[in-house]
Amino acid sequence: MKKLLIATTALGFMAGVTFAEDIKLGIVFGFTGPIESLTQPMALGAELAMKEVTDSGALLVGSSVTGIRGDSTCIDSAAAVAVTERMVTADKVNGIVGGDCSGVTGAMLQNVARPNGIVMISPSATSPALSTAEDDGLFFRTAPSDARQGEVMTEVIMERGVNSVAVTYTNSDYGKGLADAFETAFVAAGGTVTINIAHEDGKADYSAEVGALASAGGDILVVAGYIDQGGNGILRAALDTGAFDTFHFPDGMISTNLEDNFGNEINGSQGQHPGTDSEGAATFAAMAEASGFDGTSPFAPESYDAAALIMLAMQSAGSSSSVDYKSKVMGVANAPGEKIYPGQLAKALKILAAGGDVDYVGGSAVELVGGGESAGAYRQIVIKDGKITTMKYR
Repeated sequence: MKKLLIATTALGFMAGVTFAEDIKLGIVFGFTGPIESLTQPMALGAELAMKEVTDSGALLVGSSVTGIRGDSTCIDSAAAVAVTERMVTADKVNGIVGGDCSGVTGAMLQNVARPNGIVMISPSATSPALSTAEDDGLFFRTAPSDARQGEVMTEVIMERGVNSVAVTYTNSDYGKGLADAFETAFVAAGGTVTINIAHEDGKADYSAEVGALASAGGDILVVAGYIDQGGNGILRAALDTGAFDTFHFPDGMISTNLEDNFGNEINGSQGQHPGTDSEGAATFAAMAEASGFDGTSPFAPESYDAAALIMLAMQSAGSSSSVDYKSKVMGVANAPGEKIYPGQLAKALKILAAGGDVDYVGGSAVELVGGGESAGAYRQIVIKDGKITTMKYR
């Protein structure tokens, strides 16, 4: 009997079989702070993927996956690093969905993920600086870089016949990276940026900033800020003083709070955020609705996809260890292989377990390019009758 047990165990290891685990994934988003109205749907999206995989029983011979939430605050790098360090050392997470905002994501990567060899996949950290950050092959993102958003924003604004804009941005890695990328693209296309200034989050009064923006002029005001913080204050001051009545909103400004706080006051204003009208996006939206949250909220599909990629990479590697599965992320995200959409994670896991290939499309039409970058697509929106309304996809 003892000899039979030894022989069976040896055969199992030769076949690459592992024992079922309780795999833990950190979800590090700004549950408080300047984008808190965005992060609940994002977290629910990631957790939806984890539940789908756990219910399937198909990951690493029946392993379960549990999400552990941590508050990055979006703006306090020390807090984000501390909560991520706790997840790695105390909770023993096997990977991280996050961070969310670019500055804290870079701090988490350099101070926690790299020293501990932990994979991070961010659904929303978009700073161009992250494209060239040293990452030891551990960092990926399912949202495109703001270098791309700057180009898309230029196209959207110029198609409106607008050639002169004022710009204000939140004083962070995200805000400055996006504002600089946009100005470069807009000027190269023949546009004029009358002023490009930072604003600080957390102020009670933005009249000075709005005064400077109004003095510089411009047909519209581009607000590259956070809807739950300074961007909200800038917008209110601009409307109350009559400095501007038409605006353009990048991704950090687009959430239900934009509708709730301003409604019809900003009719005709436009913006964009990562998004796609793909088959996967519609499927994810329906799944999210059935689970009680808005699957069209910015970065919710990207969060589902970030969690899904981590788990599929584990299956491809036959291991929940980052050192083993980090090299598999690009492979499961791209061709060749059978295309996989939301709701099909069990199917993907079984294909991988049998030695096959998958091309994960997901809810955001995932395609990872060099350095773990998302190629990306965008949803263009307009405020109509006080509501965020889709114009088209790019």
